[in-house]
Amino acid sequence: MSKELSKKALELIKKMQQGELTESVIYEQIAKFAKGEENKKTLRRLAEEEKAHYEIWKSYTGIEMKPQKAKVLKYKLLARIFGFTFALKLMENGEENAQDKYATLFEEVEESKHIKEQEEEHEKALLEMLDEERLQYVGSMVLGMNDALVELTGSLAGFTFAMANTRLIALSGLIMGISATFSMASSEFLAAKSEGRKDAFKSCSYTGVAYLITVALLILPYLLLENSQYMIALFAMLAIVILIIAGFSYYISVAKGERFKPKFLEMTAISVGVAVLSFFVGILAKKFLGVDL
Repeated sequence: MSKELSKKALELIKKMQQGELTESVIYEQIAKFAKGEENKKTLRRLAEEEKAHYEIWKSYTGIEMKPQKAKVLKYKLLARIFGFTFALKLMENGEENAQDKYATLFEEVEESKHIKEQEEEHEKALLEMLDEERLQYVGSMVLGMNDALVELTGSLAGFTFAMANTRLIALSGLIMGISATFSMASSEFLAAKSEGRKDAFKSCSYTGVAYLITVALLILPYLLLENSQYMIALFAMLAIVILIIAGFSYYISVAKGERFKPKFLEMTAISVGVAVLSFFVGILAKKFLGVDL
């Protein structure tokens, strides 16, 4: 060290040293279960670079540290559930929010400029090289989920006033939802086959599963609430719709680097708009057809 570091700079270095070591372990742990040899190589390379950064900061602090076990466990679980691309890019986004800390070190630690450049450019480039199967089928998942949201939200809203009974609404929605699941999955299969794709079955599976999960979540309030509480069930269903859209939009925004707000607002406007329109269709159908269930 060429000169004595200020107390503020030393504290920042300690935090970054801890972060680099923890992230190195996270990359290493995820590499053990990530699919694809190229993905494993990329993750191990990232782990080595983070460890190298740790060693640089260690030369300034002289302190041997241990990784943060809770953070390692958190990102391992996220990688298992949502995929390693999502987990690692989420971690990288958190790291970006801390990049301004480097500015305070530039005058005191010359190496901080090089580390910052590598963090911003090289590691991002390596993360973009990751090729995860589930992200290849995001389009199929969006197709299934979006179609289920629009169709079933509208249908359940229409059924709500027309039938005014949660059990009847749930039964109708379930029958329609399961039928539509098979219809959507088979359509995706035939479309993929006509394009000469070898992954037709896998693609239709992602579409079908996304559709079926959405159906189950939207019908749930009608199954849990009393027969007379159909309006409460309707608002609970709409809340679930918004939560599903928010969750999936956030996932896509992190995993694929797309903007969250436009996608969320667009999907919400379509789904809620169709629900409102269908609700009034249900009112009119009940009135003019004279059906009283």
